[in-house]
Parts: sequence; structure tokens; C-alpha cells
Amino acid sequence: MSRSQSGNDAVNAPPRFVVAAPASGHGKTTVTIGLIAALRRLGHVVAPFKVGPDYIDPGYHLLAAGRPGRNLDPFLVGEDAILQLFLHGCARPTPCDLAVVEGVMGLFDGRLGTGGFASTGHVAALLRAPVVLVLDARHTSRTIGAIAHGLATWDAEVSVAGVVLNQCGSARHAAEAVAAIGESGLPVLGVLGRHDDLHAPSRHLGLVPAAERPHAAADLDRLADRIAADVDLAGILDLARRAPALAGRAWDPTSVLTPLSVGGSRPVVAVAGGRAFTFRYAETTELLQAAGCETVVFDPLVDAALPPGTAGLYLGGGFPEVHAGELAGNANLLAAIRAAVSAGMPTVAECAGLLYLCATLDDVPMTAALPATARMTPRLTLGYRGSVAPADTLLARAGEHITGHEFHRTTVDVPPGIPPAWLLDGRPDGVSADPAGLGVSTLHASYLHVHWAGHPQLAQRFADAVHRYASTRTPAGERET
Repeated sequence: MSRSQSGNDAVNAPPRFVVAAPASGHGKTTVTIGLIAALRRLGHVVAPFKVGPDYIDPGYHLLAAGRPGRNLDPFLVGEDAILQLFLHGCARPTPCDLAVVEGVMGLFDGRLGTGGFASTGHVAALLRAPVVLVLDARHTSRTIGAIAHGLATWDAEVSVAGVVLNQCGSARHAAEAVAAIGESGLPVLGVLGRHDDLHAPSRHLGLVPAAERPHAAADLDRLADRIAADVDLAGILDLARRAPALAGRAWDPTSVLTPLSVGGSRPVVAVAGGRAFTFRYAETTELLQAAGCETVVFDPLVDAALPPGTAGLYLGGGFPEVHAGELAGNANLLAAIRAAVSAGMPTVAECAGLLYLCATLDDVPMTAALPATARMTPRLTLGYRGSVAPADTLLARAGEHITGHEFHRTTVDVPPGIPPAWLLDGRPDGVSADPAGLGVSTLHASYLHVHWAGHPQLAQRFADAVHRYASTRTPAGERET
């Protein structure tokens, strides 16, 4: 069984397909969100997914589909949980009639040294989903046929069903590429020209999130128009409907957690959101809700106080370095968070949340809940991590092994003597602290992003701590009488 068990009756997987490419930069995200938006216009209820730990692309999926984009990553959640989480995402918030899965990197690129584990091809095989290849034709013509043929024949478990050509420079160029792909026996389902204005802008960690782009919705409309005009949507739907029958049990957060009822209350976990904190897995809040908590999103850029009744803090990933000035200007909230952490409120901070809790970020004041400073660096830290809890913490037990992911261009200077949150491949990372002197860790701050659906015990321990805190103290946002 997987790390994420489910007690639901078996359900059937809907029509589905995976969008993949030979490498990053071929236009997977552009084509995926355009397809989702164009198919939604036709009346389909589309459930979007992303292979890997990416947070930015699911934001565009949400914009295009009108429902959360969810991540499928065998390294983070376990191989057996992929179908469970897929079926869960297909059913929430309402049942879909079509699922679209965007791949990551090249079709067969997974964790290094594992033979492609957690690659797009691996997930496509687990879901028995046909693959649509997006091929950038800018620097080739006839050779594109060899690329398509090689990808289609590399792994018998992966069913490459069609091709969308991208960035064709002329009708003559497109005709040569289409003819070459035809020799491989694959249908060409679309031919897109060079429309650089349809691509989302990028910066130091990839695409600019949709939440930070005021014109993202208008750009999506133009992209959907282009996809509808240049891609065979009927052909796409036909191959999705030809995906083989597949049944399984949908992931259910209520089956993996036990609500801790203290006087029948549902304490509030304040979840950082807004433009500066856009990174978190959809299942994180679902797990906390299943554990008897209410999750309320607040915006550290504009909200002057924590939500009423707050008894726990979840500060996920994002871009505080981009919005440092605005965050620093919200002095009332900085003080409120510093006071809450100092009082022992259970607090989890991942990556951006870690930076936000520091005293400064590139010399700009942050909450100062941690005696640490953060700064940008030219070096990108990126990759899967195996982690171990060096001692009992808010989230984990000493010696417990967890899988996660790092993705940042910053570094944090922590004074000596403060216990780390994790050992990432043996390297100390983050902070596990007891700022209120309660005898237990109430603060867990680290660069490691963890998909709690793969490790639901972390959500359980955090939620239990929130319940205990709420039962003994007046939550932030409420006045004592």
C-alpha cells in the first residue's frame, strides 16, 4: 500500500492525456493551459495536474480550469499514491469529464540516478494515459520526425499518441516537419506558429506566477483562441477517450487523519497567501481540515492582523524577495506574527516562510521571529531531497525519514547552537525551536517543501499541536476578557 491510504470504493479514471516534450522550453505549459482553457470553453469540466513539485504551473492551471491544479510526484508521495491522488483531483470540487496532466522537463527525465523514476513517462505509465508531445521546431525541420520516433519507441509502457508542433516559422517549414512526423506513424494534432507574445514572462525561479500578472486572464483568452484555431481539439478528445479503463480508490484525507476534538472546536490555521505566498499543495489545507482545523488564507502584503481565532500558522513558499518592501511595510502584521511565534503558536514555514520569519531579507526587515538573516545569491539550489528529523520536532519524530524538494536562490544564516529542522542528505537545514520555553518544539522552519499527502503524519502532528494550543490559550485575533 502507499503512504496515503484510502477507504473509498474503487472509481473509474476519466478520459485523460499527458502533455510532454523532449526537454524544458518546448512550450508544454503554454500548450497545456491553452488546451485546458479551449476545452473548458467547449463545456468540458477539466481537472488539471502537474508532474513534479512545480508550484507555478498549477497556478496557471487554476486560471484556465477554474479548479486547483494538483501535483503528481512519485518521489514525494510514493508510487502507489499517484492514482489515488489523481482520482481525488478528478472528483474535487466536482467530478470532471476530462483530465489534463502537464509533464515536467523531458518525457523521461526523472530523479537522477534512478532510471527515470518520477518522470513524466513514469506518471503517464502509472495512469495509463496517452501522451501528446509538444515539439519546438525552431531549430530543425525533418529531424523532428526522428525525435518524435525516438520518444515514441523508447519505452513500451509509455503510449505516445500524437504531436503538437510549436514555433513553426512558415507554412513550408511546418509542411516539412509534419511530413517527417508522419513517417513515424504519429498524427500531428496541431501546428502553432511563432507567437512570442503568448508566452508568460520568466524571472529567477521560472515563470512569473499567474497571481502576480494582472493581465494573465486576458492573455489566457488569446491563447485559448489560438489553440482552438490551430489544434485539432476533436482529435485530442478522441485520444483522451481511448485511454484504457483504469479503476482505483481515490485518496481521502479523512481516512488518513484523526480529528482531535477539544471541546468540539475547530481552531483556525492561518495560511499565508496573496502574491508573495503562492506555493502550496492543494492537499495541505485538505489534510488540516480533515484533522479538525479551519484553514483561513491571509495576505501578508495587505492584512494588518492574523485572522480571528488563529491558533496555528502555515507559511508556505513564494517570492518574498520580490515583495520584500511591501512585506516590510506591513509593520502591524510583522509584529503580530513575531508575537504569535514567541508565544508558542504552532508554526510551519517552508522556504519563503523561512525567509519571512528571519530578521532581515537582503537587509530589509522581516518578522524577526527567528534570530537569522537571509539574502539572495546567484546560485540556484534545486532538487529532490531525502531528509531525516535529527530530533523530535513539531512535525516529525527523531530519525523519521521524509522526502521533499528544494528550490531557491537564497541562503539563511542561522546562529550556532539552534537545532535544525531537518538533515537534508545529511546537511543541517532550517530551524526547530521552542521560542516560548514550553519544552517542546512549536516552530518548524526549513527550505524543504514537503507534500503532506505523502507524509500525512506531519499534518496530524501539526494539527494536534494547534488543537492543544487553542485549548490552553486565547487565539491571536481575539481579546481576552
